[in-house]
Amino acid sequence: MTKSELVQRLAHAFPGLHAVDLDRAVNVIFDEISMTLAEGGRAELRGFGSFSVRHRAPRKGRNPRTGAAVSVPAKKVPYFKAGKELRERVDTAKK
Repeated sequence: MTKSELVQRLAHAFPGLHAVDLDRAVNVIFDEISMTLAEGGRAELRGFGSFSVRHRAPRKGRNPRTGAAVSVPAKKVPYFKAGKELRERVDTAKK
């Protein structure tokens, strides 16, 4: 599902709200989660999951084209852990 598909589903579920307003709301939610992670924080959506930041240590990698050793610097990456309710919904979904 893309962000525009999410906005369309919300507009269908809440016909009294304008799609433009729903798009802004979705953008605000995503922006707040992004800013919280950029500050090193954690964002939790009960029943859905939690977003956090993981630290990756520097390491030696390989250039796939040449095979030469490359130094990969340390970095921070976003991490998502699904909540119990989401895991159960996915597990019991019709196959």
